[in-house]
Order: sequence, then structure tokens, then C-alpha cells
Amino acid sequence: MTGPHVEPYAVTAYRPGHRPSPDRVARPLPIDAQRPATILVVDDQAESRCALERALGSFGHHVVLACDGDEALGALSADIDLVVLDATMPRMDGFAVAQRIRQLPAYFDLPIIMVTGLDGKAHRLRAVEVGVNDFISKPFDLTELRLRSAWLLKLKAAHDTIKRHRADLEETVHMRTAALRSALLEVESAQRQTQEAHLDTIRRLVLAAEHKDRATAAHIERIGHLCELLATRLELPSRDVELIRLGSQMHDVGKLGIPDHILLKRGALDETEWQIMKQHAAMGARILQHSPSAILQIGEVIALSHHERWDGGGYPNGLCGEAIPLEGRICAVADVFDALTTDRPYRRALPVDAAYGMMRAEQGRHFDPHIVQLFFDSRSEVEDIRRESD
Repeated sequence: MTGPHVEPYAVTAYRPGHRPSPDRVARPLPIDAQRPATILVVDDQAESRCALERALGSFGHHVVLACDGDEALGALSADIDLVVLDATMPRMDGFAVAQRIRQLPAYFDLPIIMVTGLDGKAHRLRAVEVGVNDFISKPFDLTELRLRSAWLLKLKAAHDTIKRHRADLEETVHMRTAALRSALLEVESAQRQTQEAHLDTIRRLVLAAEHKDRATAAHIERIGHLCELLATRLELPSRDVELIRLGSQMHDVGKLGIPDHILLKRGALDETEWQIMKQHAAMGARILQHSPSAILQIGEVIALSHHERWDGGGYPNGLCGEAIPLEGRICAVADVFDALTTDRPYRRALPVDAAYGMMRAEQGRHFDPHIVQLFFDSRSEVEDIRRESD
């Protein structure tokens, strides 16, 4: 076939030993004025290869040559923008080559034109099934080759643009996800430090109470675990259970403001002393008030309300029933039981059975009947808490 006069063009031969990686998804290179399209021509006949070289070169494209299927697969790279493939070749025909190309993830959408002298619908259907995009009949027409290659290269350029945008987007998402993950780790670290600061506040208050009353430290620890047990039995959310465990340990922090001669008096308090002692509930709430900490806020509620009674006969506000905060009703049960079963300056500890009997008599009077019943039902766990604190 005699072609028209053409300008010089570039032709690259296949490099032996080169094989594309089937797992490597190549990032496409843009087709622009700085990088003309690169077309892989695959044909076992030298005359046909030469004709396609001249024709495609005359369109301004860079040409890579392969004389069979193996060379074609070895010549694949991210630079290839279009494959012009002969249908009938020995060993591996064009249909098999096209199928092998489509099995490589990096070249799944690489445009393929099949140059064929085969006629019939069956051959064309087979070509479509293996991934061929378009056909040119032999002997090929120069104008048809130019038009068909041009629209496939435009399609390839559009696909490459989408891939680059997708890759850029994925990179941006990856970077922002990494930045978000780093920020979340910083927030978590800050939250842990804040939580530790809250717990340190509680420990310091406990230490202050221990200096005031040596019996108070173990009492505080047991109250926390007993309140945790009851909050769990009430099926409260785990975060609320933890807040109640920690906040209840500050229920008697107001006793820091009670004079030692009253707090540690051996024997019953007189009326004046009792009125002073009762002030520890309000004092504790004032110590803990206005804190942004959820733990100290729960501690304030418990400090103020754990001496209220279900029947309204408690202090400092004479609340009754469900008007008493739930946290205070929980702590009231734990506090009274622990007070009855431990030695105090004014009396010896009562036997556990006697303490349970006294509390049962106060069910629905001093204590929320439902909460104290849960306490009775949890006697084995209560005993475990007492033993672990010994």
C-alpha cells in the first residue's frame, strides 16, 4: 500500500525481557502537546507494521512496534494510549492478546482497535467479548484509521482525566483522613489528661478526708463500688455507672468543714452538734459546685441529696420520693449499709444480718423501695465488695 508523504515520526521497538506487572495499576500520563499519543502496533507481518507506522506517524503519534502477542504484552506500559492489533497471528492471535490485556488491571480500559480481514458477525462478537473497542478492515483506509484512532484517543484522554481526578481525590481523602485521625488522637489524649485531672481531684479530696477521719478512706472506696453495683442493676448506661462510682466517693467531702470535736466525738451528738453535722451535705455541694467536670457535677448532686429520705424526713431540703435525684437515692442505700457495718467513733459495727434487718424496716420510708430491694437481691456481690476492702 502506498501512503501519502508524511512528516518524520517516532517508532520504538519492543524491549526484550520487559513485562508489565499485573497488580500494578499505572497512573495514566496525560495526552497533550508535550506528550503526543503513544500507540502500540501489533502485527506479525512486517509490511503491515510498516504501513501502520507510516500512517500513525503521519498523524503525529509516537509508535511502539511488536511482531507477536508476547512482544505486545511485554511492551505494555503506562505510556501506551492505544493498541492497534492484528486479528490473525500465529501462536497467540489478536483475540487472545486482547483478552490477556483486559485481564491486567492497569490496562482494563486501554483502547484496542482490531485490524482484521475476517468477515462475519461471529468474529466481531467474539472481538467485543474479549474487549476490543473498534475494528478496521484490511486493507485499511487512511482516513478511517485517523478518525477511529482519534475518537478512541479522546475517550482515553477523558478516562485518564477521570482517573487522575480520582487519584487526586483519593490522595486528598487519605491526607485529610490522616489529619483527622491525628486530630482525634490529640483530642483523645486531651480527654485522657482531663479525665486524669478529674480523678486526681477526687484522689486529693479522698486524701483530705482521710487526714480528717482515718475511717473515711476505706468507706469512700466501698461506697463507690456499692453505688456502681446498684447503678448496674438499675441498667443505667455504662458512662452513667462510671460517673456515679466516681462521684459517690465525694458524698461526704463536706465533712472537711465539720469541726473535729463533733466529727470524731465518741458518743451521741447533742442537738446543736447534730445541726452542725447535718450541714456537711450542703457544704459538700458548695465545695463541688460550678465545676465543668461531669464527675464533680454528679458528686455535687450526691453530696447534697444522699441524706434525703424517701418519706421526706431527710436533710438538707426535705425532698421525698422521686424528687430526690436518683444518684442520691442510690448513694443513700450504700452509705447507710456501710455506716451500719463499720466501726464509728460513737458505736461498734453491727452484724451484717442486723444491718439488713434495719434497712428492710426502712424500705419505702428511708430508702427508695425498688433500689433497696435490688440491694437485698445483690447480697453476694455486696459481701464480695466488703471482703475485697478488708
